[in-house]
Amino acid sequence: MIRWLRNQDAAAPDKPFLAWYSPGTAHAPHQAPREWIERFRGRFSQGWDRLREESFERQRASGLVPAHATLTPRPALLPAWDSLSPERKRINERFMEVFAATLAFQDAQIGRVLYELRRMGEFDDTLIIFIQGDNGASAEGAVHGTLNELGRLVNEIEEPEAYLLAMLEEMGGPRSYQTYPTGWAWALDTPFQWTKTVGSHLGGTRNGLVISWPEGIAAAGGIRPQFHHVIDVLPTVLEAAGIPAPEVVDGIRQQRMDGISMVYTFDDASVAGRRTTQYFELFGNRAIYHQGWMASTTPRVPPWTWDDPSGSPDDGYQWELYHLDEDYSQGRDLAAEMPAKRAELEALFWAEAERNNVLPLDDRRSPLRVAERYLARWDTREEFRFHGAGISLPFAEAPPLFARDFDISVEVTVPAAASGVLIGFGSWFGGWSFYLDRGVPVVHHAFNQRDADQFEVRAERALSPGRHQLDYRFDYDGGGFLRGGTMEIRIDGQTVARGRIERTVTVVAGLGETFDIGSDRGVPVVTQPAGRQDFEGRIHSLRVVPGTLGLLPY
Repeated sequence: MIRWLRNQDAAAPDKPFLAWYSPGTAHAPHQAPREWIERFRGRFSQGWDRLREESFERQRASGLVPAHATLTPRPALLPAWDSLSPERKRINERFMEVFAATLAFQDAQIGRVLYELRRMGEFDDTLIIFIQGDNGASAEGAVHGTLNELGRLVNEIEEPEAYLLAMLEEMGGPRSYQTYPTGWAWALDTPFQWTKTVGSHLGGTRNGLVISWPEGIAAAGGIRPQFHHVIDVLPTVLEAAGIPAPEVVDGIRQQRMDGISMVYTFDDASVAGRRTTQYFELFGNRAIYHQGWMASTTPRVPPWTWDDPSGSPDDGYQWELYHLDEDYSQGRDLAAEMPAKRAELEALFWAEAERNNVLPLDDRRSPLRVAERYLARWDTREEFRFHGAGISLPFAEAPPLFARDFDISVEVTVPAAASGVLIGFGSWFGGWSFYLDRGVPVVHHAFNQRDADQFEVRAERALSPGRHQLDYRFDYDGGGFLRGGTMEIRIDGQTVARGRIERTVTVVAGLGETFDIGSDRGVPVVTQPAGRQDFEGRIHSLRVVPGTLGLLPY
């Protein structure tokens, strides 16, 4: 970011610039340099119940929340901190120490950018909009947290307490793709109810926002209580820059812009808010804000479980009612006392949902829903052909090597004792690697990063120098996702290995890992050097023939 600012100024010092810096820090994985993590050792021994109380006390003292705000109670589904064993407390402390370090490290990097703007003389006339959060703190780590976010969410990995204890000093490092237990998410959403993925309540939607523009904001710094939404950022930038919203861009007529500029609040903290209505919806959890009131549906499935709710997503939810002007934290449900007001807002939600193409609602949360996003595309291709190395595809475009049989054929020319990756798909958090180790073909499947969940089939002999055809045949056990199967390796038509892969992933992990030919980009699947280096020979062609999805017993 700093390099970009310097180059921009060098090329056109009088030209206005727009920069978007989005580190995604509050999202998993929580990772930070070791020395930053050590700064927070022992800082969270009080636990999430007390942390929430401490945060609320600071919020009220600073005026971030109004005096009438209440601290909503801990849900019965979450354990009290004092009920945990000493071992579990230590594990959970470390999760929070890592997250705090991750956030602090991010803040330091943003500070470097702000310092550079000051040093360049650009700070005072630069509109800076800072938003911190992940749609509310994430509850996806479940009650005990996880060192492999996608592994827990989709691949149903197991992480025994003994394993987590053994990984304490690895947490926050390259062998961890972690997110904290739900108790910390609840504490970090103080004083609200619920967490990320619960789009019906403020704990799942409200994030911190700070705006700086010394030359454009005459008023002294302070808090603005007006209700606004993230879609209001673009209109704010346009108004501040004096640029009208374009109706046509590159010949394409633009959709309507519903956002409302926040510039009117810059010099008057007490001005009446101009955003009067805003709908919310995620996984069937929904809400509507209107003129100081908010109606919210009661979640039917906790955000840390991935079960599909039973019944209709349309009429299977109860509605709650809150007067936000007098109840900042949604602490008092008025639905039973004011049924007419509740019904009025519910009707408004359906009107806004229709107007904004939210319908039909879909509240399914299971891994099958994730897989279904790609099934239609995959089922239209009987085979995948690739013409050499250097290819890298995202998960959605890659051959489906999950929950099914598959055949892979690779035409290669190799020197003596060649090593390197033929196919790398995913990472050591979950994925496949097909590689040569000094000429010996190897298939490695990482169900997750735990040693007990590594499965490997190694050929009995190496390839001689020259041209060869390598074939890999995987016979899936069937009967659902995450099952195992038998892997067979052939060299020039001769079977050289056959072995078991006991469990297979549904989705490769982590987020953003790719299907790579001739290398393994991103985090590698294996730790061995041969499985991490670029292929030393030549890949002429590669063919993948996936079978049908093996969800039903054979």
